[in-house]
Amino acid sequence: MSREPTTAQRRVIDAADPVTGRLRGTQAQLAALVRRGLAFRHPRPPHDHFLTPAGQRTREGSPGTPERAAPATGVFAARAGGAREAAPPSAAARLREVRGAWQGLLELRRMTNPDGSADRPCGWERGHLVRAAALALEAAGHHPETESAPGYRVRPTPQPEAVAVYAPDASALSACAKTLERAGWQPGEYTEPRTRARYLLASPRRA
Repeated sequence: MSREPTTAQRRVIDAADPVTGRLRGTQAQLAALVRRGLAFRHPRPPHDHFLTPAGQRTREGSPGTPERAAPATGVFAARAGGAREAAPPSAAARLREVRGAWQGLLELRRMTNPDGSADRPCGWERGHLVRAAALALEAAGHHPETESAPGYRVRPTPQPEAVAVYAPDASALSACAKTLERAGWQPGEYTEPRTRARYLLASPRRA
C-alpha cells in the first residue's frame, strides 16, 4: 500500500497541532493515517490521535529534515534566535502563543512518555531539538536574539540529540542552563576553541 496520503488526509496532517501533533478528522481519516504509519491512537482516554515521526516529516516536507522551520504565517514556530530574526509585532500575543505551546508540549509529554511523566522531554522533542529547546527557553521568559536586541540563540550540532545554546553574557548563559535543566534537559557549559565563546551543549534527559 502506498504511504502517500490522499488530499483529504494531507489536509488533516497539515492542520495538526504544530507542537503536539494532535490530529482532528473523521474516524475514517484518522484510522487510514494509522494504517499508513503516519499517526497513532493514544492508548489512554480520550484516545486522541497524534502524528508519528513519519507523519511529522510528511507535514514538514521532505524526509530527514525534522528541523525545517515552520511557515511564519498562521502556525506557531519556536524562536531559535538570530541577528536577522525580527521581533514579533505583538509581545502580548506572542506570550499567549508561547504559553499555549508550552502547555501543549507538557500534555504531549504526559501522553507519550511511557510513565506519563511531564518533567522530561518526549520523542517529539528529541526529533525537533532546536525547536524544543527554544520553546523551553522562551516559555520561561528568556528573549531570543533579534535584529534589534541581544538574546539567546539555539543551534543544531553534529552531536546526536544535542543543541548548542549561546547567550549575550555569562549570567544569561547560566540562567538558560537552569531553565533547560528544570525543563528536563542536561546542559553543560563549554568553550569554543577558536573564538573562546562560552556556550551550552544541551541534550534531552531520558530518565
